[in-house]
Amino acid sequence: MAYNLLKGKKGIIFGALDEKSIAWRTALRCHEESAQLVLTNAPVALRMGEINKLAEEVKAPVIGADVTSMEDLKKLFEESMKHFGGGIDFVLHSIGMSLNVRKGKSYTEIDYEWNKKTLDISAMSLHRVLRTAWDMDALNEGASVVALTYIAAQRVFPDYNEMADAKALLESVARSFGYNYGMKKKVRVNTVSQSPTRTTAGSGVKGFDGFITYAEKMSPLGNASADECADYCVTLFSDLTKMVTMQNLFHDGGFSSIGVTEAVINQMEK
Repeated sequence: MAYNLLKGKKGIIFGALDEKSIAWRTALRCHEESAQLVLTNAPVALRMGEINKLAEEVKAPVIGADVTSMEDLKKLFEESMKHFGGGIDFVLHSIGMSLNVRKGKSYTEIDYEWNKKTLDISAMSLHRVLRTAWDMDALNEGASVVALTYIAAQRVFPDYNEMADAKALLESVARSFGYNYGMKKKVRVNTVSQSPTRTTAGSGVKGFDGFITYAEKMSPLGNASADECADYCVTLFSDLTKMVTMQNLFHDGGFSSIGVTEAVINQMEK
């Protein structure tokens, strides 16, 4: 059901790779809520993914951008503002990459050069996006920026590896830049800590299937799906959440507040 929550709003969606991705599902929901969109991803992801299919469905242009390049981001915002005929009302940052995880390196044996790339792409990219928008005055008054994160930023999940550090940095960037942008233009910056979700990227984490089952048993409402996360992002982009900023918002069916559940205890006692 659509409510026209984003009617008249214009936004950029980073990170839609395929139909499983949260960014993809969020783009669909934003379109349903009457938003105008620009889709973007890294050039290599554009070649690997199916973003043109999504672009046709949501009637949005695709503008490639390497989030480690200030030049690329400047071009992205320039072309987006030209397409929209003005400023931007919301941004979704759904970006993450870890060579150490991909190559099977344990946390105690990470390659530090790869680690720099992980932090650069997965966390400091948010700072670059916000810095570019700040320098260009690209975001409208009261705009909303949401970055996707995970509870491993606060708790240890061994197989999540160095991405836990990246998510902790991401959340810190959201708070610190959120303060400055809030003072300047009432721009909101928040992170959404989502349940483990069966995305193409998430499925690459070692032990993912076992953990998603565990999280389901630990969450009173069960795991939140990609579509449900998209719904939540829509509310954060809308005018219904004008006073929410600098927050790490758990969207995980209650997982983050649970010590243990009967279902887990029963499983352990079998």
